[in-house]
Amino acid sequence: MAPRSTSGSSRASSGPRIQIDAEKYSPYDHDEEYGSHSEFSYATSASESSASRPFLSQSKYRRRPGVRLYRVPNSIMRWVCLGVFAGLVLFVFTLFRVTLSQAIFKIPAPPPPNIFKPEPPEWESFPFLLRYYGGLRTLTPKNESAPEYPGENEGHDNSTAEEPVDMDRVVKSAPFNPYPEFSSKGYVEKYGKKVDCFMDLERKISLPQLRRYDGLPRGFPDSVIGSNELIGLETNACYDRFGRLGPYGLGYGVRSGGTGAGLEGDRSGVDHMWENSSPVDYRKVKWAQAQKQCLHDNRHRFPLPQAPKSDRFLGMSVGEKTPRGAPVQNSAPKNAATPTTTKLPRTAVIIRTWSEFKYDTETILYLRSLIAELSLFSGGEFDIQFLIHVKDDNLQIWSDEDTYNRVLQESLPEEFQGMGTLWSERQMGLIYGGLEESFARNLPVHGVYRSTFMPVQYFALQHPEYDYFWNWEMDARYTGHWYDLFNKMRLWAKEQPRKGLWERNSRFYVPSVHGSWEDFRHTVRVQTEHGTASPNNMFSATSKDRPNGHRPTEMKGDRPIWGPERPLAENDVLELEDDGIPPTTYEKDKFEWGVGEEADLIVLNPLYDPDGTTWLLKDDVTGYNKSEEAPPRRAAIIAASRLSRKLLLTMHKETSLKRHHMFSEMWPPTVALHHGYKAVYVPHSVYIDRRWPTAYLESVFNAGRNGATGGARTSVFGNREHNFRGTTWYYSAGHSENLWRRWLGYRSNNDGGEEYELANEGRMCLPPMLLHPIKEVNMVIDSAGRS
Repeated sequence: MAPRSTSGSSRASSGPRIQIDAEKYSPYDHDEEYGSHSEFSYATSASESSASRPFLSQSKYRRRPGVRLYRVPNSIMRWVCLGVFAGLVLFVFTLFRVTLSQAIFKIPAPPPPNIFKPEPPEWESFPFLLRYYGGLRTLTPKNESAPEYPGENEGHDNSTAEEPVDMDRVVKSAPFNPYPEFSSKGYVEKYGKKVDCFMDLERKISLPQLRRYDGLPRGFPDSVIGSNELIGLETNACYDRFGRLGPYGLGYGVRSGGTGAGLEGDRSGVDHMWENSSPVDYRKVKWAQAQKQCLHDNRHRFPLPQAPKSDRFLGMSVGEKTPRGAPVQNSAPKNAATPTTTKLPRTAVIIRTWSEFKYDTETILYLRSLIAELSLFSGGEFDIQFLIHVKDDNLQIWSDEDTYNRVLQESLPEEFQGMGTLWSERQMGLIYGGLEESFARNLPVHGVYRSTFMPVQYFALQHPEYDYFWNWEMDARYTGHWYDLFNKMRLWAKEQPRKGLWERNSRFYVPSVHGSWEDFRHTVRVQTEHGTASPNNMFSATSKDRPNGHRPTEMKGDRPIWGPERPLAENDVLELEDDGIPPTTYEKDKFEWGVGEEADLIVLNPLYDPDGTTWLLKDDVTGYNKSEEAPPRRAAIIAASRLSRKLLLTMHKETSLKRHHMFSEMWPPTVALHHGYKAVYVPHSVYIDRRWPTAYLESVFNAGRNGATGGARTSVFGNREHNFRGTTWYYSAGHSENLWRRWLGYRSNNDGGEEYELANEGRMCLPPMLLHPIKEVNMVIDSAGRS
């Protein structure tokens, strides 16, 4: 019994016995409450299992084995977590990269239609003019036909159907001779006898004459800017393509020495052009030989030629200094000149081109007309030269003579061989070393874009035989006679007085608004001396002239330019003996100074003040002190211009001695301004393709300070250059190329062409008109066409 009592005392010491109703409490529930390892577990306590086992049968509630999930080992779980983390990092990085790339490359989302669409320029709403495209069948004297524009009639009924057209009408052209009476007694006594020139050394190929028609197509518009009549050009005459370019190979076949172009379209009245002469066989023409022979025959009419200056950096001569400008012997023909004969100046027409330029048929016609009309017909007053830019600086043209000759030969067509001079940007860097390099617009200062006139300066230095130099471009065209144009511009510029000249130069002349030229001169004088109330003055750059408390519309006049306008910094001033110092004061001059003086610079667009405008290149100024204020400047857009030898040598000295330079179209006008040289803007006729209200047009093109075209942010030069698109003379003009192509008989903008000419008024006839730019005119060539 002792053992039993011991067992009982042991149960008593462990606490009160738990009473369990087997029917209401399952051993599974008890296990879950106390855990499988509890000392009160009925499944594991051996002492209690026998006492609490039922007597009759075993309980039906038996413990089922527990379901245990598989536990992933820790090493594997760590790799899984690391992979998830890496995926998240990669996802975030990808989102960040896409966001960043959109911010850098600015990938725009397509805007909703008709939202934020910029308003078109005002001029695009003006109706087109149609009478530019009238033909020979409606030729009418100018005083018998009202121009379509400008005028009071604002209607749009201006089609060719206004009046009936005589489809059987054939008009004849007449030869045009703009040259002086070379054989007259007065001319011979003053300049000597002029010897006729030929196109070959055997003197068998005579020069063909240009032909024109009297009158203009009915309703032909007048020019809206400038006036050919003002500068002395004929306005009651027009030129068709055969009368203008037929003498140079247009309209007859290759087998006869022509171009094979112009064999289609309206050809009425063409055959009579060759009644008194035969078409020229241009396969036999060598222009360089013809020019040299012409000059040799007329050498008595010009000053004694000077020996060309040698290139010391190429020749490396040893010994005494070479005398500069030494005259060479000039034996004049017998009875050709006397000691009292006035010597004529010589002018070089420099055609700017490059070694890879492709000379198509239309370009060759253009070049032939320049050489014949300016050089040969004038007896050598002009000399045509090609200044060829070699863009590949790695070609050893300066160290190897064979390479130079090969590149020169490959750069020009056969008929122009012997008329070219090569230059390169590396050469200019050697000659004009030491210039400050700013890389304006990421371009070098010696590059052709920023320094177009560097090679012209050096060309003038090397060629003392020329007094004047026309810088001319490959994409300029003229529907009239070249000698007539160049001579009339020279004479008009020569007669302009210095007083108020820079102020007149800075404005577009609009005859329908300004009236006569005398009225225009008076208007400019009043605007300069008293100023204007134009709101454009508030955008002027000359803030130093604005007193405190004034209103922008009350600005005073400008100080007129009289004599040299020097740079502000004393170290930037280069004084020369031949600077243009006025003989008297501005007030005492009676518009006499400058009359009869040859112009040092002739340009074909206004000489405007770029300061304060939105022109991107106005700050391309090299070598000047700009710590306080930039030097005074002027610019003329389009580099086609005539420069005197004096001006070019001064530009050379400024660049080589003072290390001064400016952007191409700003450099010659600014040097002329600083040294008091005579610069003239010739207001030739500029036409426009739409019916602009003339008062509005004048306010747009002369929207600068005090009625000028520059000097303010509202200037047409800069952000507002789109207004030139409908004109005939600007680097971005579109009307010029449209007129030229249709004048040649081709379709342009789906208008014109052969069928149009035959069915309407015939081929077009245009008055003398400067056109720019004209590029890549692909003419139809019939190599087996009529002879």
